[in-house]
Formats: sequence, C-alpha cells, structure tokens
Amino acid sequence: MQRVFREEYKQFLFDKHILVGSCASAENCEEARLAMAKILNINITRGGKMADLEMFRYAALMIGENVPMAFYKGFPDSVRKLSFEQLYVDQLLHYLQTYGMGDFSTPRHSVFEDEEDIRRKLFKESGSVKDFEILSEDAATEALRTYVDNMLRSTRPLNPRQLEVTRLFILDNDYIPERIASKDTRIGLLLGTRDPRFVDSLSLSDVMKILEKLHFEQAHNFNLRKLNLPNKTRTFLTKVMDRILESGRIDISSCYEKKKVWAGFLHHIHYKAKTPQAQEFVSAMRGKENHSAYSSFERKLREEGPLSAADDLLSTKGPSALLRNLNYLASRTQTDAEIQCLIDKTKGSNPIVLMQLFQAYARYGKKPGGRAFQFFKCNLMLAHGETEAEIAKRKSYLTENQVKILSGQIEKNLKEVLHGRLGKVYIAPGMHNYAVPLKESASQGGFGVLSSGSRIHIGECKKIRAFTYWEKVDDIDLSVIGIDEEGHQEEFSWRTMADKQSDAITYSGDETSGYDGGAEYFDIDLPAFRIKYPHIHYIVFCDNVFSYLTFDRCVCRAGYMIRDIEDSGEIFEPKTVESAFTVNAPARFCYLFGLDLESNDFVWLNSARELDVAVAGGTDMSFLVDNFHYTESLNLKVLFEMLASEVVEDPAQADVVVTNVSTEPLHDTQQIYREYDFERIMALCQ
Repeated sequence: MQRVFREEYKQFLFDKHILVGSCASAENCEEARLAMAKILNINITRGGKMADLEMFRYAALMIGENVPMAFYKGFPDSVRKLSFEQLYVDQLLHYLQTYGMGDFSTPRHSVFEDEEDIRRKLFKESGSVKDFEILSEDAATEALRTYVDNMLRSTRPLNPRQLEVTRLFILDNDYIPERIASKDTRIGLLLGTRDPRFVDSLSLSDVMKILEKLHFEQAHNFNLRKLNLPNKTRTFLTKVMDRILESGRIDISSCYEKKKVWAGFLHHIHYKAKTPQAQEFVSAMRGKENHSAYSSFERKLREEGPLSAADDLLSTKGPSALLRNLNYLASRTQTDAEIQCLIDKTKGSNPIVLMQLFQAYARYGKKPGGRAFQFFKCNLMLAHGETEAEIAKRKSYLTENQVKILSGQIEKNLKEVLHGRLGKVYIAPGMHNYAVPLKESASQGGFGVLSSGSRIHIGECKKIRAFTYWEKVDDIDLSVIGIDEEGHQEEFSWRTMADKQSDAITYSGDETSGYDGGAEYFDIDLPAFRIKYPHIHYIVFCDNVFSYLTFDRCVCRAGYMIRDIEDSGEIFEPKTVESAFTVNAPARFCYLFGLDLESNDFVWLNSARELDVAVAGGTDMSFLVDNFHYTESLNLKVLFEMLASEVVEDPAQADVVVTNVSTEPLHDTQQIYREYDFERIMALCQ
C-alpha cells in the first residue's frame, strides 16, 4: 500500500517554495495556475502540468484563508475617525460581554463605525510575485532526503519544525544516519523515537541535556534541583545511563561540571550501579572532590596565567571551549603579543563558533549600558541584560585595541577555515541583506520566513500590515514596541492604543469573540511614523498569549503584508502577504519581526522567549537592538565570498549561484542557493 505523503512534509517543502503533486497532468492545471497567479501571486516555474485546484486551495491555506474579521470592520479608515472616548467605550463593551459575561459565541464589532467606511474598493494593489515549483511525490521525497541529510550534518540545534520533519523521515524510511553532528539533534531524535541506537553516539555528560529537556517538557522550567519525574521517565533515563556506562563513554571530567545536579538526579531515580565503572562514577558524583576541566582551568589561570590556562582548556575541552572563553582569557593578557599567541591557539576551530565571535566583536561595546546575552535552551530564547551591579563587579573588560586584534584574527581564521570549500561563486546583488542562520533553534517555521537579522527594504509609499489570528484560545495579543537609541521603550498595544490611533500607527481592535477564533492587525505607515515619533529608531512586533496557555496548545498564525498607503481590497489580502507562519512554541511570548525606521527596512527576529508574561509592554527588549545589526558584519554575501575559491561576475561561469530570485541552473553541475535554504547553507559550514 502506498504511503500518504505527510502533511508535515508538505508544509516544510512549502516553506522552500515547493508544492507536491502527482506525476500525471491534471485536467484543471491551467485553471489552478491562473487562480494561484491571480489570487495568491504564485508563479509556477516548473512542473506546471501537475497543478490542480486542490493545490491552489492548499497554497491559499498556507498563506491565509478564512482569517477572522478584525474588530473594526473598516480598518484602517474607520478607526482613525473614532474619538478616544468611542474607542474606549468600544473596548469596554466588548470586554464586558466576553471576559465579564463569559460570552464568546458571537463575533463583536464596533458600535460606532460608519457604514460608509466599511465599503471596500476594488482591489488594485500590486504584490511581489512568489516563484514556486511543483515536484512529484517521488521527487519531493528525494528533496526531503537532501534536506534531512543537511540538517543532520549541521552542528546547530534544529528548530521544532526541522526536528519533527527529520524524526518523521527517519521513522518512515527506517533510516539511522551514520553521523549526527549536533548533540541537541541526537537527543531530540532519541526522545522523539525512543530508539536506543541514538544513545550510542552520546556521552555520559549528555544525560544532563536529556534530563533538562524532559524536565522542561513536564515542569516548564529549567530548575533541575527540584525534580519530580514520573516513574516512566526515571526508568527511561536509567536505561540510557546503563547503556552509556556499559559502552565506556564516561567523560567524568565533564560530569563534574554539574556535580551537584548529578548527585540530586542519581538520588531521585534511586540509581544502582551495575558495573565497577558505574560505581566509580556514582561515588565521584556523591563525593566531596571536584575534578572538572574548568576547575583545573581556573587554577592554571590563577597560578600560571592566561596562556597556560588556554593550553589546559584546549587539551581537556577542545578549541570550541577555548573560543567561548576567549573574552575571559584575553581580558587578562598584558600585551598584544599575548593576545596574538592566544588567538593562534584557535586556528582550525569550528567555523560556527568563529562566526558567532566575529559577530560579537563587531558589536562589542556599541550598545548603551551593559552587555546583553542571548541563550537558547529547549527551543526557547533566554536573555539577560547586565545590571549596574554586575557591570560594577565585572572583571573581563576588553580595550578597543584588544577587540580590534581579536576581531581581525577571528576573521582571518574564519577565512582560512572556509576558503575554497566551493569553486567559482556568483553572488547576486542584495545578498548582503540576508543573515547567516546561526540562531534559528527558537524560530518558527513557515512561508516567507528568513533567518534572524535578515533585512527586506520596503519601497516608498508603502506600509507594513502585521497580523495575527488564532483558534482554540480566547485571546492572543499582537503588540508593537518602539525602541530608541538608548534602549528606552514605548508600548503600542490593546491597552495603550485608544489615545494613539493615527495615520502613523493604526490598530484593528482586540477581536476575541466568536468560536471561529480572533484576529488583530497593526498598520505602520513608515514616513508618518518617523515624523510623529522621531525619537524611535526600531520597532518590534511580538505575540503573547493572554489566556495563560502556550502557543503549542492552541492555533496561532502570524505574518505581514506590504500594502499601499491608501490600500484597497479586504483587510487580509493573500496577494500582498509576504510571510505567513505558524507560532507553535512551548511558550507564551514570541518576537516576530521589526522595522528599522532609519533604513526603511523590515528585519526578521522570529524567536520564542521563555517568559511567562500576559502583556508584552512590561518586558525589556533593548537587547534586541543587536539583532538589527546582524548583517553589518556577517551576511550571506560575506559568507559565500569566504567559501568561494573565486567570486565571478558572470553567473554562467559559476559552479554556485547565490540569489534571492528564481532561476534555473545554467549548466548540469551548477548549484543554486537561495536566502531561505537554511539547512543547505549551514551544512556548508561544518
């Protein structure tokens, strides 16, 4: 019996501008192609004979259909004509019926709107053309195999959609890869399949990563010192430990780094050692001594200085650990020669870590106030901004000259590691606007999604219409936060917009009633916004679940349209949708995208945050300023220049073409890389 092509595969490939059809020519292919072109602005570049009307309906679903109407049906014109008092009364009446009386059954709308403002003109706006190809199921399966292989080659953690597609493909095809580069991916596949063969590439210290992920899924926090695991989970973890201990992959030095957590965990699962090696390990974790590599590293640093400490860390933990402690060591050097010697020890290091450092040094010291740190755990972003007390206690300061030396040498090492991996490369204009996908583990998947920090220039006389809509939950809030150069914030949301509605920024109202779900929209007229709010440099759009659920327990979609200032047609026009994606993170808070008002650029953020907040406005977002500068130092143009043996001006002469437009290979061996090919790009960098 032929297996049905999975919905998860179709969605993943749709993100790559691929539709899946049968091999046969469809009777209504011309009608389907015309409908996709006229209604969705989708142009089929290859496989057009397989187009059918069901494919059109699927594309319409992915871009957006049956989107609930906004609270203000004449948005945006009718909203601008209402007074503060009318807007406020509308809100009070709506909330009285819904949250006050508990009646969500009927969609509610404004009682003050003028019917003249609700009439829509004939749609006449233009939208960007979206090039797609249609592949047969067999060809689509082979394309998926390539994507899965690339994801398994990457040392970067996968986001939830990538991991799920990889897991399903492995199960469907009984495929156990020889090598999985990322420990996070191995652990995700182990937990998703419960196949013990995935344990065979893990070390004992990795059990803490497994524990952290399982504990977060069950307790929704990262505190491993308060465990309350069910018996089934304890049994599973015991079997994992036994299998690793029997294989001899006992990296006890690394286990010492979390000695207290290990001791508590072993007690919690009532672990009983079955071999002498296991008993030795258990005794070490329960004993008083700590022989971790970092203990030795700190001792060497105190007694012998940064170069000796670097050698010790290099021998015990490897070059990646040395790179991650580079600031700490460099700040304790006394001369330029010492820094040079220190950086020389990192040659041949992991290019991913080199790229992360290259970006970090490019922005070092340029943000007002303290440093901002972003971490990623369990597909969520954790962020911390240095407090004044932490700044006062900080010992790891780098001078401007030290940063210059480190940055220059990191760039040199990166070029040496990457150079010549590709042959002749043609890089199309504009590729400097796309970020290298280094921080995508907390991102959401969907059509039009780009890597965090990527920029899209918005044409003149255009505005951004951001949207979100939902089902299976009472209320999700779309908010806009303005940030100035000093990191100060100004909130535009359901609770502040009654006295802020204007031509610059218009809010659709908070539609929470109706069993078909709700929706919210914001319009930002960039020229008008710059005039009205000259102090604001950046705008951040974010979603949060007001109803005390996480996104993965409801249905939420978000995205944006680029519309004319004087728009026509419906509030939601699929033809103008540039991106529509599913927000399904195990969290209540997600950064969607932003605007750089100085450059007139749309900027991707797309990260789920671990915060459990009902209202976005009380959350510090100043650390996100760094995300608006990702492409200044490292972007796809810079990356492929490093990877090339030669950069050529004629695409016909190239072995590799890097472009953001649809194009076919010009000869049999030519490869095409586009801005959304995250998996293929990262596979090149391993």
